[in-house]
Amino acid sequence: MSQRNIVIEPDPILRKKSENLEKVDDELKKLMDDMLETMYAAPGIGLAAVQIGILKRLIVIDISKKDEKKDPLFLINPEIISKSNNTSTYEEGCLSLPGHFAEIERPAECQVSYLDYNGKKKKITAKGLLSTCIQHEVDHLNGILFIDYLSKLKKDMIIKKLIKHRKELKKIVL
Repeated sequence: MSQRNIVIEPDPILRKKSENLEKVDDELKKLMDDMLETMYAAPGIGLAAVQIGILKRLIVIDISKKDEKKDPLFLINPEIISKSNNTSTYEEGCLSLPGHFAEIERPAECQVSYLDYNGKKKKITAKGLLSTCIQHEVDHLNGILFIDYLSKLKKDMIIKKLIKHRKELKKIVL
């Protein structure tokens, strides 16, 4: 396993739609393992392949707490089948928007079909934080970021800060 670099907004790849995967093989399993290691190191609770520059419909998630046993979820070609009318609000952050958080309202539950780590068809009904995390990551696969749910002013302010931060990182210190 190896860690990958995380793509930071406003990189244009984050706005592209990801493509379905055709098969689950050893190469894909290695990618999923790398994504999981990258997510844990960041640290985060969800990571979409596009966030490491790969336009494939692949997500890794682990919402377990630090003192709990790790419980990763691998979603290949995830498709949200249904969403509840009830909503919940969580303060969301994103590994592609480091240091930025906002309260986002989303459906409280969602039903998702996907292929698991071994390529088996699965379907789950997610609630609470898991539901929010899945919706956040599926948005990534469709070129949508959580800041797209904010007002234009708030969104523009966050993007300007990220651009400024990136320019500061590129300066050479002698």
